This record gives sequence, structure tokens and C-alpha cells, in this order.
Amino acid sequence: MAIPGSVIAAGWIPFLVVIVLTLLFAGFYIRYFMHKYDSELSTTLSAIAALTVTLLTSALVPVDIFLVSFMKESDGTFKEWANSSSVRSETENSVLIGYYVLYGIVAFCLFLYLPFMYFFYEEKDEETNCKSRCCTALKYSIVTVLIAATFLLIGAFVPTKSNINSNSTDWKKIEALFSDMASNGIEDSLSFVISVFSLIGMLGIVSYTAYGMSALPMDLVKGTRNVKTEKLETVREREQRTQQREAIRKKYSNRANMSSRARRVDENLAEEERLIGKRARLLENSEKSWLRKCFLLLRPFEIIFGVVFFLMAILVFVSLLLTNIDKTMHSLGYLSGYALPERHLPNPVDIVLVFSQQAFPVDYVMMVAIIAYFVLCSMSGIRNIGIWFLWIKMYKIRPRRTSPQGLLMFCMILMFIVLAINIVLYELTPQYSSFGSQHYVNVTGFGNSTSTVIKQCTTEVSEDYCVITRMTLLLVRFFFKMWFFGAAYYWLTWVFLGTFLIGFIVAVIKKKRSAISGEVDEDDFEESDDDMLRG
Repeated sequence: MAIPGSVIAAGWIPFLVVIVLTLLFAGFYIRYFMHKYDSELSTTLSAIAALTVTLLTSALVPVDIFLVSFMKESDGTFKEWANSSSVRSETENSVLIGYYVLYGIVAFCLFLYLPFMYFFYEEKDEETNCKSRCCTALKYSIVTVLIAATFLLIGAFVPTKSNINSNSTDWKKIEALFSDMASNGIEDSLSFVISVFSLIGMLGIVSYTAYGMSALPMDLVKGTRNVKTEKLETVREREQRTQQREAIRKKYSNRANMSSRARRVDENLAEEERLIGKRARLLENSEKSWLRKCFLLLRPFEIIFGVVFFLMAILVFVSLLLTNIDKTMHSLGYLSGYALPERHLPNPVDIVLVFSQQAFPVDYVMMVAIIAYFVLCSMSGIRNIGIWFLWIKMYKIRPRRTSPQGLLMFCMILMFIVLAINIVLYELTPQYSSFGSQHYVNVTGFGNSTSTVIKQCTTEVSEDYCVITRMTLLLVRFFFKMWFFGAAYYWLTWVFLGTFLIGFIVAVIKKKRSAISGEVDEDDFEESDDDMLRG
């Protein structure tokens, strides 16, 4: 029996809507942060395309969960159209192909496209033409291509735990999860690359998302400083700098007689004075702005969103904590990547999602909201912390002030993080992410004394009775074959929880944001003059 059109429509039409909304959001976001004067169409379009692909990688997860859940009735039996294993395989293979295509595009962007566009813009000069810029950018991009080839070769030939004792207890618990453990070399290569990317992304989640989960709600609840108060403080700061410069001039009647230290102090004070002057002008414009006065009317809604985001952060923290404790107590151990065949401890997010699937599309909307929440927190974290290489701050993400290279680097970091978000979703909702709301009929006894009980699906049940999502299949299969990645994700989740607590303390202590937050920075001295000339 063919897949009903209603199933295809219910599963994929929302995904098409998400594609359109994601494209619009990516375009708005990149244009909002793109530098007003220093930009190029090629880098802008590249950043929008990369951000769109990044977000769609996680947007496919709700479709995957919906399709496996929609195959079964509430009594644990397969629907008529899903009775055939070939139809079920066809349905899930379409999702699996979607994952491979999106992951392949992500790998292409990270290893070739974005590095190429980054170096292409770096070579921008009045004396160079497009051909020479392309040649130079391609020359630098070869390094990342060689890295990609190395990863693919390692993934294809690295020894994996595929030949194990089939009589072992661990194997009996997990063998039902896979219809074919012996995946081919291409799948192993891609899985290895994606696992490496996800591991890097987990480091990004620990660094950026954990802090963003604390900073975003606290910033919304606290709001910004009062414009008039900040303006008066700025005027006083400017007067102090002027008095300090006058004191230096009185001490040294002739600038030529100044010591090198006094000259440096005078120059620093002059730069600070120009910066404070720009802040004063922007605050004055902000005070007169009708748009800001309209935003004041939305202040109650800002507080409500802040409270909602804070409650979501607490819910996520508790759910991840319970899942990790559950894994500590009941998982198959580090040699299987801490795979958890069955949930034992209650998980609030997991329970709510499984229950809400009875009223489609409530669970679909909730899952998309959770993914969007993680992405927004990651963006907030990157914006607050900036882009660093070790101890060197490379780029700042600021409205209408971000350089094209900074936006391309931002998209690359977000790509890594979104790949890791799929790992976090599995940690956060192990039951829902694996089986949705699926149940199966458990028959016990024999002869006339048999009894049937409807139970939730677990990884200990054969795929003849429960269909696992392709996302979980990809994750757990490779965790079991290369346990290091599963163990690393498990321990990094503990680090994430600790970082969230530290970030929360920092967010509470931190002062309110400036009314012109992101408009002025210590590095804007020359840019301030340029703005005045253009203005």
C-alpha cells in the first residue's frame, strides 16, 4: 500500500512553511547585523544561504518524529497503510535522504564555500579584479578541503566496534535498534565528519548557548537603562575627560615639551572624548526617537517573554539533569556511548511532548519552539561574548556594525552549534526524539493464559513493532560503533549544566544594558568620524 497523500501533506507541508519562514528570518537577521557601509552582495547572500541551511538541519527533526508517530494507532497497532515494512522503510528513507542532503550541504559550506567567501572578501581591493580574488581565495580554501579529505578517510578506515560478541548482554539490549549494523564506508565517513562537527558544536553550546540561556531572559526582564539618566552620566564623563586634558595642557604649556607618557595619556583622553561625544549624540537622538517611545509601550510584553524564556531555561536544565542522572544509573556504559535503552526517571519536557502529540500539531509547534529557543539563545550568547580565537577577540556581532567576515564566521559557528543541538534534543527528549508517541502491544504468557499490555516503545523492542526516528538511528548507531563521541557528548552535557549556572550568576550581577547597546564600542574612534561625515 502506498503512503497516503494526507500523511505526506501533514509531514512535509509544515516543513515547507518552516523553510519559507527560515529564509525570511535569515534574510532579516543578516541584514540587521550587516555593516551599513562595509558590505558586499556576495557575502550577504552567502551568509543568508548558510544561516538558512543551518536552521533547516534542525527543522527536519519534527518531521522525522511526526512520521514515525503517525504510523501507529493509540492502541499500539500499525495503521493500515504502515502495516508493510517496505512502506515504513520508504517513508523513513525519505527523511534519511533529507538528513544526508542537509548534512552534506553543511559539510560543503564549512569546508569550502564559507572559507572561500571569507578569503574572497579578505582580498577585496581597488587594485584586484574578481579573477585574482577567486584564485587567491581558492588557494587558501584548499587547506580546508584537505582537512575534509582527512576526516573522510579517517571515518572510512578507522576501526569501529562492529564485530562484537552477539551473545553479550549489552548487544541483546541494543541489537533491536539496528536493522543493519554494518553500514558502508561512505556512511561511516559522513557519520564521522558529522560527529566531529557536533563535538565542536557542543563546545560552542557550552561556551555560547549556556550563557545565552541565562543572558537572554535576564536582559529582557532587566530592560535597558533610562536614556535621560545615561545621558547625564555621559555629559559628566565628557566633562571629566575635558578637565583632565586641560590639566595636562596647563602642566605642559607647549605640546613639544610633553613627555611620551603624557602625550599617550592626552591622546587616549582625546579618543575617549570623541567616543563619549558620539554616545551623547546617539543618546540624544534616541531620546527624541518616536520608535523608542513606541517600544516603551511594549515593555510589559518584553518582561513576559523574559519570564517565559527563564522558565524554559529552568525546564531544559532540569530535564537535561534528569536525563544525565538516568544515564549515569541505567545506561549501557561508556563503551556504548552511554546509550539509554529505556527512560527510568521522569523527564518533564519529554513527558509533555509525548502527551501533546495526541493533539497534532501541538507537539510539532512545541518542538519547533524548543529548537528556535536554542538557536535564539545561541545567537544571544555569540552576540554577548563575541567571536574569539583562544584569547584573541576576532569579531563583534553588533547591529549594523558587523563586518562581512564576522557574519561569515558567525554562520560557521552557528552551523556547528545547530548540529550539536540535535544531540541536545536527543538528550533532552530521549523518548519523544526516538519514538514520538508510539506504543506497542506487549503479549505475556502462553496458551489461554496470555495477557496484553500497551507499553511505550523503547530501543529494546524490535523494529517490527516500533519504528525509530532516523535522527536517533544515526546518532546511537555511530555512538555504539565509536563510543568516544557518545561519551564526550555525555560529559559535555554536564559541563553545559555547570556553565549555565555560572552564566546565570553573571547575568544576574551584570548591570542593565545601555539604551544604545551595540551602537558604540571602544574600537569605534575612526568609525565615529566617518559616521559624522556621512551623516
